[in-house]
This record gives sequence, structure tokens and C-alpha cells, in this order.
Amino acid sequence: MPATDDEIREKYLERAIRELNQLARELQECQQCPRGQLLPVLGSGHPQADILLVKHAARPAEVEEGVAFYGRTGNALMKSLKRLDIDPLAVYGTLCVKCPVLDPVMADPGCIARLAEEIAIISPKIVVVMGREALAVVNDLDLPLSRELDPRPGELQRLTPSIEALFVPNIDEALDEEGAKREFWKAFRVLGQWWADLPPY
Repeated sequence: MPATDDEIREKYLERAIRELNQLARELQECQQCPRGQLLPVLGSGHPQADILLVKHAARPAEVEEGVAFYGRTGNALMKSLKRLDIDPLAVYGTLCVKCPVLDPVMADPGCIARLAEEIAIISPKIVVVMGREALAVVNDLDLPLSRELDPRPGELQRLTPSIEALFVPNIDEALDEEGAKREFWKAFRVLGQWWADLPPY
């Protein structure tokens, strides 16, 4: 008896959860970055999210909790997603530099390159790249058939044949200054139109 669509989806989800758990274990055991006793800051969200958000490095609240997009950044993001009527369960957020090192430059390039594994596991329909530092990392990843992204805020681009990309300013830098908030929102709200245009199947 052939498997139903629901059963197939369930198998894919189980595999994604398994692979993300394995990646988390490997990151926690990694000794390549000088992070001392601090644990890496892991991605969070749905293991098969349509939308993958990526920013460069963690803020103190994220380091404390060990979770990307925690604290003020996460609150601002949730408000933005709600305003755009985007289901938070369709989103996964992560960092380029997962180890809480004093300066992101100290992070091991091999560790940063593991973002490619995370993208492959999640297999999103769109990657929202937050800030120029994150953009440089994404452009350096060894993603199959990928194209270089331009720093054009609010413009949909093609990252790979199956993944679109949207470059926006770094949300961390858009929390306090009114002009920076407007610039972030102007670019980020394009995601709302993309989401609205997504076929419901």
C-alpha cells in the first residue's frame, strides 16, 4: 500500500528533526572556536520552515539563552511577522557565527560554513539575510548552484534554483534608531507580499 502525502511529510519532518539534533550535538562538541565554557547559540523554529532568517552573530540575550533571535530582537521580529500576517511556525531563525566568541572574527571558518548544512536540512523556500556581514557569509557558502546575492534591501533575488533570498538590514541595528527601524521595515515587509503570494500547497 503506497504511503499517503501526510505519511511522506511526516517522514521528511522526522528526518529534519534528527539531522538538526545531530548538527546541534556536533556544534556543542566542537572545539574549533575559543568560546570557553559557553555553549553555541543554536537556531530555532520549524525544522522544515518555508522562511529561514539568518543574521551574523548573537546578542547577549541570545548567548544567555543559547537560542538565536531571543530577547528584544526576537520580540521585534515576532511583531513584524504578526503585522505581515506570517505564521511564526513557518519560520526558522539562525546565526552565521553560532559560537559566542568575543569577536565574531575569531570564529572558525569551518564552523561558519556549517550554515550550509543547516540550510540543506531546513530546505526553505526563502532565506532572509540580515545585514552585510551575514550576506558575505551566505555568498561564501558552498551551496549547490547558488548565485551571489547583491546588497539590495527589499529586493527578491534567486539564491539557488529552489531558494529565493531577501536582503534586509541587520535587525539588531534597527531596534533603537527610528531611521534604522524604517529602513529595516521597508525591506522586511517585502516578505509579507512574498508570503501572501505563496501557493497554499
